[in-house]
Amino acid sequence: MAERQAQLLRGCLDMCLLALLAAEPAHGYELVRRLDTAGFGTVSYGTVYPLITRLHRLGLVANALQPSSSGPPRKVYRLTDTGRDRLQVWREQWAHFANVVNTTLAIRSPEPGDDHEHVDPSR
Repeated sequence: MAERQAQLLRGCLDMCLLALLAAEPAHGYELVRRLDTAGFGTVSYGTVYPLITRLHRLGLVANALQPSSSGPPRKVYRLTDTGRDRLQVWREQWAHFANVVNTTLAIRSPEPGDDHEHVDPSR
């Protein structure tokens, strides 16, 4: 079950990080905390930081140093306009995909004795 969860997370983590940053800019530690609070469980810094770097390289996320009261300045990430546009497209794609998956999962197998037509899988 954990492996399936990891596969699902890999497929949508970039979109979720953009959504979290659309709500409010944050540093890496805060993003990890928000993911946990959202219900993703513990997502490691080793997963989040390379992904944030990739999103930055793609121009979807910008960063700025912010002073910290407990140490060196922190990089705070925020969504760029390009990131907002990409997030909107990804949200639409996700909604369509989730609808297709949910519709497929809702298909029930016939009960013994159900009167159903035989479907030829070769067609």
